[in-house]
Amino acid sequence: MQTRCPNPECAIEFDLSGDDLDKRGHAPGRCPDCGIHATFRSPDAIAIIEREFEKRKAKGQLKGGPERAEDWVPELSVLVEDVRSLWNVGSIFRSSDGAGFQHVFLSGITGSPPRKEIEKVSLGAEQVVSWDYVVNPLQAIVQLKKRGVQIVGLEKSDESVLLSEAIYRNELKRPICLIAGNEVSGLSPQVLHHCEIVCHLPMRGMKESLNVAVAYGIAAYMIAQGVHKT
Repeated sequence: MQTRCPNPECAIEFDLSGDDLDKRGHAPGRCPDCGIHATFRSPDAIAIIEREFEKRKAKGQLKGGPERAEDWVPELSVLVEDVRSLWNVGSIFRSSDGAGFQHVFLSGITGSPPRKEIEKVSLGAEQVVSWDYVVNPLQAIVQLKKRGVQIVGLEKSDESVLLSEAIYRNELKRPICLIAGNEVSGLSPQVLHHCEIVCHLPMRGMKESLNVAVAYGIAAYMIAQGVHKT
Protein backbone atom coordinates (compact mmCIF):
# COMPACT_ATOMS: atom_id res chain seq x y z
CA MET A 1 0.00 0.00 0.00
CA GLN A 2 1.05 3.60 -0.51
CA THR A 3 1.68 5.43 2.73
CA ARG A 4 3.39 8.55 4.03
CA CYS A 5 6.13 8.95 6.62
CA PRO A 6 4.69 10.74 9.70
CA ASN A 7 8.01 12.47 10.35
CA PRO A 8 7.29 16.08 9.24
CA GLU A 9 10.95 16.55 8.32
CA CYS A 10 10.71 13.58 5.93
CA ALA A 11 7.08 13.00 4.81
CA ILE A 12 8.04 10.88 1.80
CA GLU A 13 5.46 8.56 0.24
CA PHE A 14 6.42 4.93 -0.28
CA ASP A 15 4.98 1.44 -0.64
CA LEU A 16 4.43 -0.62 2.49
CA SER A 17 3.02 -4.12 2.77
CA GLY A 18 -0.62 -4.02 3.78
CA ASP A 19 -0.58 -7.53 5.22
CA ASP A 20 -0.24 -6.28 8.78
CA LEU A 21 -3.02 -3.69 8.70
CA ASP A 22 -5.06 -3.55 11.89
CA LYS A 23 -8.73 -2.63 12.17
CA ARG A 24 -7.85 1.07 12.11
CA GLY A 25 -5.95 0.76 8.83
CA HIS A 26 -2.53 1.05 10.47
CA ALA A 27 0.59 -1.02 9.89
CA PRO A 28 3.93 -1.03 11.75
CA GLY A 29 7.13 -0.47 9.82
CA ARG A 30 10.20 1.67 9.26
CA CYS A 31 10.59 4.59 6.87
CA PRO A 32 13.12 3.71 4.15
CA ASP A 33 14.37 7.29 4.02
CA CYS A 34 14.64 8.70 7.57
CA GLY A 35 14.55 5.30 9.30
CA ILE A 36 11.94 6.20 11.91
CA HIS A 37 10.02 3.27 13.39
CA ALA A 38 6.36 4.19 13.12
CA THR A 39 2.78 3.09 12.74
CA PHE A 40 1.87 3.98 9.17
CA ARG A 41 -1.68 4.76 8.06
CA SER A 42 -3.32 3.24 4.99
CA PRO A 43 -4.30 5.57 2.11
CA ASP A 44 -7.95 5.33 3.19
CA ALA A 45 -7.09 6.24 6.79
CA ILE A 46 -4.98 9.20 5.63
CA ALA A 47 -7.76 10.39 3.30
CA ILE A 48 -10.38 10.28 6.07
CA ILE A 49 -8.26 12.37 8.44
CA GLU A 50 -7.32 14.88 5.75
CA ARG A 51 -10.95 15.30 4.65
CA GLU A 52 -11.94 15.90 8.27
CA PHE A 53 -9.12 18.44 8.60
CA GLU A 54 -10.37 20.36 5.56
CA LYS A 55 -13.92 20.38 6.97
CA ARG A 56 -12.71 21.78 10.28
CA LYS A 57 -10.52 24.32 8.50
CA ALA A 58 -13.42 25.52 6.34
CA LYS A 59 -15.55 25.99 9.47
CA GLY A 60 -12.77 27.75 11.38
CA GLN A 61 -12.60 24.91 13.90
CA LEU A 62 -8.84 24.27 14.07
CA LYS A 63 -8.40 26.15 17.34
CA GLY A 64 -10.44 27.56 20.18
CA GLY A 65 -10.52 28.89 23.71
CA PRO A 66 -8.73 32.05 24.86
CA GLU A 67 -6.63 33.86 22.25
CA ARG A 68 -2.89 33.34 22.68
CA ALA A 69 0.12 35.13 21.20
CA GLU A 70 1.90 33.29 18.40
CA ASP A 71 5.07 32.89 20.47
CA TRP A 72 3.22 31.84 23.65
CA VAL A 73 4.58 28.68 25.29
CA PRO A 74 2.23 27.03 27.81
CA GLU A 75 3.80 25.96 31.10
CA LEU A 76 1.55 22.90 31.20
CA SER A 77 -0.06 21.33 28.13
CA VAL A 78 -1.33 17.98 26.89
CA LEU A 79 -1.25 16.44 23.43
CA VAL A 80 -3.97 13.91 22.69
CA GLU A 81 -3.07 11.36 20.00
CA ASP A 82 -5.81 9.39 18.24
CA VAL A 83 -8.29 9.31 21.13
CA ARG A 84 -11.52 8.11 19.54
CA SER A 85 -14.05 8.70 22.33
CA LEU A 86 -15.52 12.20 22.45
CA TRP A 87 -16.39 11.51 26.10
CA ASN A 88 -12.69 11.06 26.80
CA VAL A 89 -11.88 14.28 24.95
CA GLY A 90 -14.42 16.18 27.03
CA SER A 91 -13.05 14.67 30.22
CA ILE A 92 -9.50 15.66 29.25
CA PHE A 93 -10.62 19.27 28.74
CA ARG A 94 -12.33 19.33 32.12
CA SER A 95 -9.34 17.80 33.93
CA SER A 96 -7.01 20.22 32.15
CA ASP A 97 -8.95 23.18 33.48
CA GLY A 98 -9.10 21.71 36.98
CA ALA A 99 -5.39 20.88 37.14
CA GLY A 100 -4.25 24.16 35.60
CA PHE A 101 -3.12 22.82 32.22
CA GLN A 102 -3.36 25.76 29.85
CA HIS A 103 -3.47 24.16 26.40
CA VAL A 104 -4.74 21.00 24.69
CA PHE A 105 -3.31 19.78 21.38
CA LEU A 106 -5.73 17.45 19.57
CA SER A 107 -4.33 15.26 16.79
CA GLY A 108 -5.12 12.48 14.33
CA ILE A 109 -8.58 10.97 14.70
CA THR A 110 -9.21 12.85 17.96
CA GLY A 111 -12.45 14.81 17.84
CA SER A 112 -12.48 18.55 18.50
CA PRO A 113 -15.05 21.13 19.60
CA PRO A 114 -17.74 22.08 18.95
CA ARG A 115 -19.34 18.68 19.59
CA LYS A 116 -22.26 18.04 21.92
CA GLU A 117 -20.62 14.85 23.17
CA ILE A 118 -17.53 16.82 24.23
CA GLU A 119 -19.49 19.67 25.77
CA LYS A 120 -21.66 17.30 27.81
CA VAL A 121 -18.59 16.12 29.73
CA SER A 122 -16.33 19.18 29.55
CA LEU A 123 -19.04 21.53 30.88
CA GLY A 124 -17.56 24.36 28.84
CA ALA A 125 -13.90 23.78 29.75
CA GLU A 126 -12.96 23.99 26.05
CA GLN A 127 -13.90 27.68 26.23
CA VAL A 128 -11.41 28.49 29.00
CA VAL A 129 -8.59 26.13 27.98
CA SER A 130 -7.04 27.01 24.63
CA TRP A 131 -6.68 24.24 22.05
CA ASP A 132 -5.42 23.45 18.57
CA TYR A 133 -6.06 20.59 16.16
CA VAL A 134 -3.26 19.16 14.00
CA VAL A 135 -3.40 16.18 11.66
CA ASN A 136 0.02 14.88 12.65
CA PRO A 137 1.03 15.00 16.34
CA LEU A 138 4.70 15.26 15.36
CA GLN A 139 3.97 18.66 13.80
CA ALA A 140 3.20 20.02 17.25
CA ILE A 141 5.82 17.98 19.10
CA VAL A 142 8.72 19.12 16.91
CA GLN A 143 7.76 22.78 17.39
CA LEU A 144 7.33 22.36 21.14
CA LYS A 145 10.77 20.79 21.47
CA LYS A 146 12.30 23.70 19.57
CA ARG A 147 10.74 26.02 22.16
CA GLY A 148 12.28 24.14 25.06
CA VAL A 149 9.20 22.15 26.09
CA GLN A 150 9.84 18.76 27.69
CA ILE A 151 7.84 15.99 26.00
CA VAL A 152 6.58 13.38 28.46
CA GLY A 153 4.71 10.26 27.37
CA LEU A 154 2.02 8.70 29.55
CA GLU A 155 2.36 4.98 28.85
CA LYS A 156 3.34 1.71 30.54
CA SER A 157 6.29 0.12 28.76
CA ASP A 158 9.57 -1.65 29.49
CA GLU A 159 11.34 1.72 29.52
CA SER A 160 8.73 3.75 31.42
CA VAL A 161 9.19 4.91 35.01
CA LEU A 162 6.68 5.61 37.74
CA LEU A 163 5.43 9.17 37.41
CA SER A 164 5.79 9.70 41.16
CA GLU A 165 9.44 8.62 41.03
CA ALA A 166 10.19 10.88 38.06
CA ILE A 167 8.70 13.82 39.96
CA TYR A 168 10.57 12.94 43.16
CA ARG A 169 13.89 12.73 41.28
CA ASN A 170 13.23 16.08 39.56
CA GLU A 171 13.37 14.47 36.12
CA LEU A 172 10.44 16.54 34.91
CA LYS A 173 10.65 20.26 34.27
CA ARG A 174 8.42 23.05 33.05
CA PRO A 175 7.39 23.89 30.41
CA ILE A 176 6.05 20.39 29.91
CA CYS A 177 3.73 18.68 27.44
CA LEU A 178 2.16 15.40 28.54
CA ILE A 179 1.19 13.01 25.72
CA ALA A 180 -1.92 10.81 26.05
CA GLY A 181 -2.59 8.12 23.45
CA ASN A 182 -5.24 5.91 21.89
CA GLU A 183 -7.59 3.97 24.16
CA VAL A 184 -6.41 0.59 22.83
CA SER A 185 -2.97 0.95 21.26
CA GLY A 186 -1.60 3.80 23.38
CA LEU A 187 1.11 6.05 21.98
CA SER A 188 2.48 5.45 18.50
CA PRO A 189 6.16 4.48 18.07
CA GLN A 190 6.90 7.77 16.33
CA VAL A 191 5.54 9.77 19.26
CA LEU A 192 7.40 7.62 21.79
CA HIS A 193 10.57 8.30 19.79
CA HIS A 194 10.21 12.02 20.54
CA CYS A 195 9.45 11.64 24.26
CA GLU A 196 12.27 12.70 26.58
CA ILE A 197 10.82 10.44 29.26
CA VAL A 198 7.88 8.02 29.42
CA CYS A 199 5.99 7.67 32.70
CA HIS A 200 3.26 5.40 34.01
CA LEU A 201 0.90 5.15 36.96
CA PRO A 202 0.99 2.16 39.33
CA MET A 203 -1.64 -0.55 38.75
CA ARG A 204 -2.45 -2.63 41.81
CA GLY A 205 -5.25 -4.79 40.43
CA MET A 206 -5.71 -7.21 37.55
CA LYS A 207 -5.88 -4.67 34.73
CA GLU A 208 -2.77 -3.23 33.11
CA SER A 209 -4.03 0.30 32.51
CA LEU A 210 -6.66 2.92 33.31
CA ASN A 211 -9.01 4.67 30.95
CA VAL A 212 -6.99 7.32 29.11
CA ALA A 213 -9.01 10.25 30.47
CA VAL A 214 -8.83 8.92 34.03
CA ALA A 215 -5.08 8.30 33.76
CA TYR A 216 -4.53 11.77 32.31
CA GLY A 217 -6.54 13.41 35.09
CA ILE A 218 -4.42 11.75 37.77
CA ALA A 219 -1.15 12.51 35.98
CA ALA A 220 -2.14 16.12 35.29
CA TYR A 221 -2.77 16.85 38.96
CA MET A 222 0.46 15.10 40.00
CA ILE A 223 2.50 17.12 37.52
CA ALA A 224 0.79 20.43 38.29
CA GLN A 225 1.44 20.00 41.99
CA GLY A 226 4.84 18.31 41.90
CA VAL A 227 6.69 19.81 38.92
CA HIS A 228 7.79 23.38 39.58
CA LYS A 229 9.29 26.01 37.32
CA THR A 230 13.09 25.88 37.31
